[in-house]
Amino acid sequence: MKLADLYMYLRADIHKIEQEMATAVSNAHPVLKDATLQLLQAGGKRIRPVFVLLAGKFGDYDIHRLKHIGVSLELIHMASLVHDDVIDDAELRRGQETVKAKYDNRVAMYTGDYIFAKAVESATFFDDERIHQAMSKVIHEMVIGEIEQIRYQYVWDQDIKTYFRRIKRKTALLIAGSCELGAMAVGASREEQRALYRYGYQVGMAYQIIDDVLDFTGTEEELGKPAGGDLLQGNVTLPALYAMHHNPEIKAKIELAFQGELPNQEELTELLQVIKESGGIEYSKALSERYLKKAYETLDTLPQIPAVKSLSEIATYIGTRHF
Repeated sequence: MKLADLYMYLRADIHKIEQEMATAVSNAHPVLKDATLQLLQAGGKRIRPVFVLLAGKFGDYDIHRLKHIGVSLELIHMASLVHDDVIDDAELRRGQETVKAKYDNRVAMYTGDYIFAKAVESATFFDDERIHQAMSKVIHEMVIGEIEQIRYQYVWDQDIKTYFRRIKRKTALLIAGSCELGAMAVGASREEQRALYRYGYQVGMAYQIIDDVLDFTGTEEELGKPAGGDLLQGNVTLPALYAMHHNPEIKAKIELAFQGELPNQEELTELLQVIKESGGIEYSKALSERYLKKAYETLDTLPQIPAVKSLSEIATYIGTRHF
């Protein structure tokens, strides 16, 4: 089963959010419009808007309010991807040429800035300052996460706590914010808002851990980008951290491979295999399952409306993703 099958009944409202996103950039400068529409048309899981809509089921569901939250959060996510591709010097995203590759770094950076501005503009629909504060916090924490990732690039002596702080800021808080803001927009109770935020955080952590595992176990065709890209770009994720902490020989081998020029494809393949055989994949999956267990427990505290079943099924899908 595909992820989209789990929320097929929301398809019409997701389409409204996508239409709103396209409208938001329709009057842009031709280069900005082309670059942004390229990202929109590349698709994606739209998981953040889905969480917004499902959280909206806990209050007075209104797509005309929720779509502004969904647009804002998906645009924040898209802007971060554009900036990520510049930092990582990435040529492909979801199997398509990145904005950075099609144009150049300068156009890509300004495109990301433009998308961020549009995200903020969409949120001005609301007068509730708590919504704006929560949205600002998401962006603020995401930027810190990006800075931390740059700071620790090719730093092989980092600890696992550093990794968890980074993925919390880069991924988990945006999903947590999607759940919380969806609930806020429709007047759900504060208790429901807090519970949905916790659920989103727990699922977001699990999501990123599994994403990092797939970078080691997937193929370029499956990932839409070269396998092992994180390691090659110096982004030290949980499977590699586990391997290096539990086997000094692996750490020495990785450090040696990255002295001078970057590893070639044969060397990279060998490093990926060594890490996969270290137990790091199994360890990472086990930690992901612990976060998902907490997510299920959080859902048990919420009113047992149909949306809870969808939220639970999405969590299960995230935990069982594989290639």
